[in-house]
Amino acid sequence: MKLRALLVAAVFLLAGCATSARAPVTAPAVVVSPATWQQIDREILSASQQATEQVKVFARGSMEHWRTRVYEQTEENFIPWFSSYWTQEWLSMKVSWYTISAGGEQDASAKRLAAYLLEQYQERVLAPVAVEIDPDAILGQSTAFYAQLMAQQMPLIAQRHGVPIAQLNGRLQKIPAIALGPPPARDASLYQVVSTEPLNTLPAYAALIDKVHTAGGSKGVASTDSTMAPVAKRASQRMEAEMAPRGAAGAVAAAAGKLAGALISVGVAGIRAIIQANDRPDSEALIRSSLGNTFDKAWLKLLQNPTTGVMAGTLHIAGQVEGSLGGRDEPSVGLGVNRVEWRPPESINPQIEPTQQGE
Repeated sequence: MKLRALLVAAVFLLAGCATSARAPVTAPAVVVSPATWQQIDREILSASQQATEQVKVFARGSMEHWRTRVYEQTEENFIPWFSSYWTQEWLSMKVSWYTISAGGEQDASAKRLAAYLLEQYQERVLAPVAVEIDPDAILGQSTAFYAQLMAQQMPLIAQRHGVPIAQLNGRLQKIPAIALGPPPARDASLYQVVSTEPLNTLPAYAALIDKVHTAGGSKGVASTDSTMAPVAKRASQRMEAEMAPRGAAGAVAAAAGKLAGALISVGVAGIRAIIQANDRPDSEALIRSSLGNTFDKAWLKLLQNPTTGVMAGTLHIAGQVEGSLGGRDEPSVGLGVNRVEWRPPESINPQIEPTQQGE
């Protein structure tokens, strides 16, 4: 009887040990004073400000690289294509058709030629460069970089103050980072932003990027109607002026017979080639000036605009975080950039050195 009692006691003892081993061990909550939480909030705010400054440097360097590649692609592909003899002949045919179908509309051929040149610029310059880098990619990379920098700082802040990371995460869940609602899925806390990997799987982040795109509308050089207007107007005027002599030369060639007519046609074509060759330096200078002025303005807007530029995602999140912690409501962009002018690629330093803050 005593032996049976001992066996039963041993079984219950082992069962109790096993149950204890399987039970989760919950660390007791650490009592954190209000003063400590205030200091933690200040350090989170400071971390956000420092992360924003680092992202600005990254964004500016990336945009410099994009600008350089657009310059190079324009010089290598678009300007030689535009000013070549055969392209000019093809454009002359298009201008002839535009003029015939204009129906009396003023400057119709110049407007339609400008639209065609914009399409070609998108195809020959902006699209190939976008395979490597473009403002949309920089927008996403900049926002993700901010989230990564903030995520790195949170464990360090918790460790400095002896606060369990679970309690700090609870604090972060109360700090807004994305506020676009309703619905609630368009809002996110700082905890969600720093803990979601990759960031683009967070619904509120996708809504934020969509909001930036909507606010920006059609962006970039290819969407600006004035980009090609001076070039197209000059080209269409010159081509229209050449149409009358071409018609007269064609009539003379037809009257002269096949052999003589062929020789006359070749001679006229040769003269047109010489005229276009002489006009080529001026045409290239005009297209550089027109593209350069428009592109520089678009580049600066993409870099500096706090709601539609490449820093828009970062500035929204930082503004929400810092505003809720008693900091500034809308961080200034402060990228330290000046008006830039079009430069051929050979004059550009290939090594990008982002401007430091305060320059």
